[in-house]
Amino acid sequence: MRKRTSNNSLSLGRENPLFSVGLVASLFLTLAVLPLSSQAQHKKNGITPAKTLTYQDSLMVKQMFFSALREKTIENYKLATEMFERVVQTDPANDASLYELANLKRQQSDYAGAQPLLEQAVAINKDNEWYWAALADSYEKTNTIDKLENVFNQLIRLNPDKQDYYFDKANAYVILKRYDDALKVYNELEARNGLSDDILVNRQKIYLKQGKVDQAASDLEKQIADNPNEIRYYLALGEIYNSNGFPDKAQKILQQAEKLDPRNGMVHFALADIYRDKKNNEASFNELTLGFAIPDVSIDRKINIISGYFPKFPEANAKASALELSRILTVAHPADSRAYAIYGDMLLQNAKYKEARPVLKKAMQLNSQVYNVQEQLVRLELADNDLDAAIKDGENALSLFPNQAWMNYLVGVAWAQKKNNAKAVTYLKNATSLELQDKELLSLSFSLLGDCYHELKNIKASDESYEKALAYNPDNAFTLNNYAYYLSLRNEQLEKAAQMSARSNELQPNTASFEDTYAWILFMQKKYTPAKQWMEKAIAHDKENSSVKYEHYGDILFFVGDTDAAVANWKKAKSFGGNSPALDRKINEKKYSE
Repeated sequence: MRKRTSNNSLSLGRENPLFSVGLVASLFLTLAVLPLSSQAQHKKNGITPAKTLTYQDSLMVKQMFFSALREKTIENYKLATEMFERVVQTDPANDASLYELANLKRQQSDYAGAQPLLEQAVAINKDNEWYWAALADSYEKTNTIDKLENVFNQLIRLNPDKQDYYFDKANAYVILKRYDDALKVYNELEARNGLSDDILVNRQKIYLKQGKVDQAASDLEKQIADNPNEIRYYLALGEIYNSNGFPDKAQKILQQAEKLDPRNGMVHFALADIYRDKKNNEASFNELTLGFAIPDVSIDRKINIISGYFPKFPEANAKASALELSRILTVAHPADSRAYAIYGDMLLQNAKYKEARPVLKKAMQLNSQVYNVQEQLVRLELADNDLDAAIKDGENALSLFPNQAWMNYLVGVAWAQKKNNAKAVTYLKNATSLELQDKELLSLSFSLLGDCYHELKNIKASDESYEKALAYNPDNAFTLNNYAYYLSLRNEQLEKAAQMSARSNELQPNTASFEDTYAWILFMQKKYTPAKQWMEKAIAHDKENSSVKYEHYGDILFFVGDTDAAVANWKKAKSFGGNSPALDRKINEKKYSE
């Protein structure tokens, strides 16, 4: 059916479906549809039958017709079609069978094939509304618009109180660009039933197609005069003025509406559009904030407005505006999780990570079925090093969304940071089994598996995991560094370790831990001079006074022949927390010791 304009809004920008009559075809005719005497019916309509049916033929036709209906009811369409065709062969003027055959074709979207059958049916029986409605639907589906005028004339003749027929007739005129004829139909409908918003809206569209902006505006001005408290007419008139190059008139009429109903959000949004077009961004944003604060305005519409700022990111003003509107959204819609979800997202866009965390938590509490919110929350908890919260919320999310690979990875990260490598492995293996396409996730997961297996002393699984991580991303700097470092600790494949470590420093220069790894590998290769240079870089970039780095530096200095400097750095390592027996021996004996 045609979608009618509601009583609370009047929009000129929405197009309705063309016709409604295509939906009214029934599956069955009443028994009265089938003529008791074909010959008598044909004579009544001025049609000469092909032949006079004998009593036996007439009885056979009735029996065959009802048998065909029964087959159609049980969806045996092939046999039903054959039976209806046999009826028509015997009684070519049997309009009920012609109609049923046409419906079977329409059911298969063969509207062109249905048309001649329906044309015959209406020629035989001009007073059957179902036939005409089915014919109108077929003409519409085949875009045979020029034939619709007579069809709707007949439908209106048969059912003059059905408004849809008038609207559909007018729509056909509009498609044919017979605008004045369409206006006559709406005027006739208004004379019969009074002016409705449907008539008004459709008439406005025609006036605008004809370029008659004054006429379109005049109709709405009359409605405003007759209904001064109906804000929808002000909105429609403002839309006409603004979309046709009269923004000042639009602003004036909308300001009148704003005075009448300051709590009408749609008026504020319409004014915001006008001010924006006039480059008065401050006034436009002010109207938006007023509209957003009104709970009666749909949250979906508000979210769409916020989304309109996204293409302007990372422009600071756009991000700040979207952030403030999303904050107001949570005040106007405190029980809707979507308000908190988009506010949390905007806080993240504005790098307000601390503030985002409780907002996303609220969104999750209101609706736990939105996965993206839960993933964002767990990421923030990990960033805050709140490992217990990340594990709790992450495992809760996995109870609802067990097949989310990223969440398995994040929970695995949390367990790994808590040094529970066995649990971490379980989640990381889940991540790699659930995701086969995301190379970033696979590389990260296998890389962390390599770390965990190393801690669990499963060297073979550790190396295999690192190799898989690098297969998915050969430039994963952390994987290159960790794999290289663990090889050097085992004094294995030092040349490969050196190449990987050098590459990690190219990818992420000035990283103290990477420089320390490379220096240590060079040391293991007995390349003491370059090892000294890289260790000095590591210490220069180290912000944590790592005892390991100073111990390594002392080791290198010992082998370049500077024993005093070596002992001094070993002592620094001791002061920064180094407590290994080997370090004590180095200090006491003033020589390198493994």
